[in-house]
Amino acid sequence: MQFKLYTDVHEFYNDTYDVLMRHESQNMILLGNIIIGYEGKDKTEWRDPANWLMATVSDDKGVRLTALMTPPHNITLYATDNITDPEAINCLIDGLKDYEIPGVMTEKTLAEYFAKEYTARKGLNFKITMNQRIYELKAVNPDIKQFGVVRLLDEKDMPFFPYWIEAFYASSSYGKTEMSIPQDEKAYRYRISTKKLYVLEVDGMPVSMAGYTRELQTSIGIAFVYTPPYFRGKGYATSCVAQISQMALDKGFDKCVLYTDLLNPTSNSIYQKIGYTPICDSVMLNFE
Repeated sequence: MQFKLYTDVHEFYNDTYDVLMRHESQNMILLGNIIIGYEGKDKTEWRDPANWLMATVSDDKGVRLTALMTPPHNITLYATDNITDPEAINCLIDGLKDYEIPGVMTEKTLAEYFAKEYTARKGLNFKITMNQRIYELKAVNPDIKQFGVVRLLDEKDMPFFPYWIEAFYASSSYGKTEMSIPQDEKAYRYRISTKKLYVLEVDGMPVSMAGYTRELQTSIGIAFVYTPPYFRGKGYATSCVAQISQMALDKGFDKCVLYTDLLNPTSNSIYQKIGYTPICDSVMLNFE
């Protein structure tokens, strides 16, 4: 086994892209990030590849394990063809001995094996911060009841959008337990400027939100699904996600991909009603 550390994101892209595409939906985060780095159009916050940790483990058959960390986020891994190879994982851990890894997020079997080996070497413990399921959709259920009008979020939504996005983070177990009160408008204006977030309006009133994340060769990510508590139970989130999923398919994407928190049975049920089907389980583990 050969460990390789990269300083050039273009070389990393060339060595891993085709391998990752074998499971495009599962590798939405990995593929999306290396595309961001390869294109180099956006280097804000964590998106500058100069700060990334990029590595592969290979044998005579090619790349067996791909690793990417975009600080401050956890490391993300992919075992080629989902074959968890203990020798490859140990080779990777050896190569990462001089780096501090805060945690791992990837397919469940691989994540748990890597976490056990890594923390044993470092004298650490690990804990689950989120059990996730990855879904993909190729056709929207035509029987979903539709409400209102879906439109892009824009500047006029600034009075409520920052609060909605912070409530989304606080309710989705992304390492937060309390909602942050928005202080600086910059980050929220940036989100709006990407033109990837949509709001569902019913009778002119914003009632639910959803948006796109990474755009890949044949798939697109769906995320930021949020409905204020006082508008829930009316089918608004279902309608909003169904509409933007259909919009993505109409644009030419073959499938939509999203992650769910397995502790939230409501969202998992909603997505399956829309037409999303599970492809694998993923887990987020933090080291401590």
